[in-house]
Amino acid sequence: MAKQHSFSTSQSSGVNPAGNILSDKQSLRLTAILEILRETGSVSVDELSSRFAVSVVTTRRDLDLLEKDGRLRRTHGGAVSIEPLFYEPFRNDRSFQAQVEKFADEKRRIARAAAALVGAGETVALTPGTTTTEVVRSLPQNFNITVVTNTVNVPMELSKRKDLNVYVTGGHLRGDWFSLVGPTAVQSLNGILIHTLFIGADGLDPEWGATCFSSDEADFNSALVRASRRRVAVVDHSKFDVTAGWRICGISDIHMVITDTGTSDETVAAFEKSGVEVLRV
Repeated sequence: MAKQHSFSTSQSSGVNPAGNILSDKQSLRLTAILEILRETGSVSVDELSSRFAVSVVTTRRDLDLLEKDGRLRRTHGGAVSIEPLFYEPFRNDRSFQAQVEKFADEKRRIARAAAALVGAGETVALTPGTTTTEVVRSLPQNFNITVVTNTVNVPMELSKRKDLNVYVTGGHLRGDWFSLVGPTAVQSLNGILIHTLFIGADGLDPEWGATCFSSDEADFNSALVRASRRRVAVVDHSKFDVTAGWRICGISDIHMVITDTGTSDETVAAFEKSGVEVLRV
């Protein structure tokens, strides 16, 4: 079995793919570099050297290690995030790209706040969508987390994360959002115990709850709700007071909503009145 980086913030040293021991400080730097990349998409050697008070040579060595581990791509003078290869066929699909890019900064903030809720050893699940995909991209390193998903893009993206356990459901493919749906998908959840479910929705309303536009996805997402202990809706401000055609769950089934600062006080108050915790980031 191939060795992997250990980028945890614990006191134990990490191991790089070649088997070399990483110091605690280097492990922390590597984790921080990945966090910066998730926020900005690119980093420069000079910026990182100044930020971490280390030499340019040390910074280049850090970036080289991360590139060898498939976590970034080196450029002249720095590095950039690796774009998901799975999305290559959709690169020129304007409707798909528009959905991915819509409220992108807000989704990344929501995702980081959501991922920070996850503890070591937890099993987490997500419904299909761009915001929930950002959540799994932000999951902490080396927490021995299990990810349950019915989407085919997520395991492709997580294939480099050797510190995660990924469980993919069965079902038939709904190609426009890479999701596996139908009775087989629902049945594959039998026996699974989910600590935290991250719910993406086409609409979130204090009366109608979380809704989506696909009946098949609503059926599967409802099954995820039934199998989970904690349910966290992750939605940007544009999804509030929208009711799609199919219900995922009622407001009473949601413990927390994480959204962006574009969500109004009035909207937040309606959910808090129903006992739902709301976090704006």
